[in-house]
Amino acid sequence: MSSVSHQEKSPLVARTIDDVRQQVKLWKQAGERVAFVPTMGNLHAGHLSLIEAARKTADRVVVSIFVNPMQFGENEDFDDYPRTFDADMHELSKGKVDMVFVPTVVEMYPGEASSATVVDVPKLSGILEGEHRPGFFIGVATVVNKLFNIVQPDVAVFGEKDFQQLLVIIQMVSDLVMPIEIQSVATMREPDGLAMSSRNGYLDEDNRILAANIHRCLQHVVKAIVAGENPNYEVGHATQLLDDLGFLVDYIVVRRQRDLAVPKSGDKSLIVLAAARLGSVRLIDNIPFELED
Repeated sequence: MSSVSHQEKSPLVARTIDDVRQQVKLWKQAGERVAFVPTMGNLHAGHLSLIEAARKTADRVVVSIFVNPMQFGENEDFDDYPRTFDADMHELSKGKVDMVFVPTVVEMYPGEASSATVVDVPKLSGILEGEHRPGFFIGVATVVNKLFNIVQPDVAVFGEKDFQQLLVIIQMVSDLVMPIEIQSVATMREPDGLAMSSRNGYLDEDNRILAANIHRCLQHVVKAIVAGENPNYEVGHATQLLDDLGFLVDYIVVRRQRDLAVPKSGDKSLIVLAAARLGSVRLIDNIPFELED
């Protein structure tokens, strides 16, 4: 990488595809490596950890802020999703980011988003989150594909909290032969263990305290399975615990890390994933873990 100084300053704000492409072209002509972090804004420490990782691997960091209508279902919170541009820009002005891409819906979807060409990663998109949020991963894969085509990064950074989404992106990049390295960053957590998420802000005070129980239950499942206990029993027990606390559990499952398939005898790299509603807020979490030989 070339040597680039990053004093605290406001990043460039690009609102059109052409502006992004022109700036990235200049950086690449100068031999600089470009990293990309796509977000929907309402930034928190988890996002900032992705940006920090991006900075370590590249000369230039591009962040996008775009609330993508294609990945919201009919009864989901697109209109209410928190949009905190001024606060986000304050965070991004701390010397970490070179350019922020803030497109409108019309810029990203010049026609109707509902009739746009889409990207589907079928093997991974129809299970778990895909069962409970039909079309969600088509929306994610499509917008990330478009953003990759616009920014043309050398590396893109994603968090492991959205583990299934991460695998969808990795598969898409592989299948479509994109010259982009995908890096992942471990889930950032609050002091009580709750995975950081923009949607945590929707929780009232009582439910915010209760929400940490998802992580505690997953920790218990991992500890028990590593100790040789029956995974089905432990998953059922964790589900019952959350039910008793007032959660509406969509799923708690143990799967294989590399493809979210049901584990077979001999599989060592596993992950426990959960999704549950608490009031009107849907929370997801996961813990990857390894079994010893």
